[in-house]
Amino acid sequence: AVVFNHGRWEKAYGGFGFSAVRLTKDDRIYTTLPFYHATGMVICWASVIASAGSIVIARKFSASGFWEDIRRHNCTAFGYVGELCRYLHEQPEKPNDQDNKVHTIVGNGLRPSIWKDFKNRFGIDRVVELYASSEGNVAFTNVFNFDNTVGFSPVSYAIVKYDKERDEPVRDSKGHMIKVGKGESGLMLGEITEKTPFDGYTDPEKTEKSIYRDVFTKGDAWFNTGDMMRDIGFRHAQFVDRLGDTFRWKGENVSTTEVEQI
Repeated sequence: AVVFNHGRWEKAYGGFGFSAVRLTKDDRIYTTLPFYHATGMVICWASVIASAGSIVIARKFSASGFWEDIRRHNCTAFGYVGELCRYLHEQPEKPNDQDNKVHTIVGNGLRPSIWKDFKNRFGIDRVVELYASSEGNVAFTNVFNFDNTVGFSPVSYAIVKYDKERDEPVRDSKGHMIKVGKGESGLMLGEITEKTPFDGYTDPEKTEKSIYRDVFTKGDAWFNTGDMMRDIGFRHAQFVDRLGDTFRWKGENVSTTEVEQI
């Protein structure tokens, strides 16, 4: 289990609610996400509290009934995670697809392969895609509404070269990890500092296993996110894959993302 204290929720309330999502008292955010999941509890709820707006909670997700619910409750935003947007996108097109008041969506998992089509089809202005984890100390948010990116991060992070065959980061002759160049993919690490602590898990052994030490200098400590990210410059990144989401086939590592895309 993840240790999630009040301070982490307050950071999300400020970071997403005020800085990124930026709803108003007249907005209503629609969520079909369970509140034991951070995107529902920490992102959607915090965003609406920051704006003094309203939240409309569905008992369950329905791809066929989603937009009717949105229209019925006059919602102007919604939260998503994983493949939710793809499920909506794969529904048969309707003449009233753009007959909705939604201007902003917030969440994580909108794939580049459907990003622009999804926005155009449903008339959405802003996609506040984000990258974060319940236990992690590093987060990215698409503050500037660029396409196909998890956005910008204000905290100290590093994307380092990773050897998938050996399942470990690449180190130089001095034993230090190597940062990737612009356009390259690697393992995302979050620096553990006083301002960006890693509270970890209820199991101390699991917590320690998630920390890399002496990464760039002696004595430093970095949280291992387990995620492959692409550095696209200007402190922006793209999500590539989970390290665990691979399998061996005919002597090669195959990513589940590759299979999904095909």
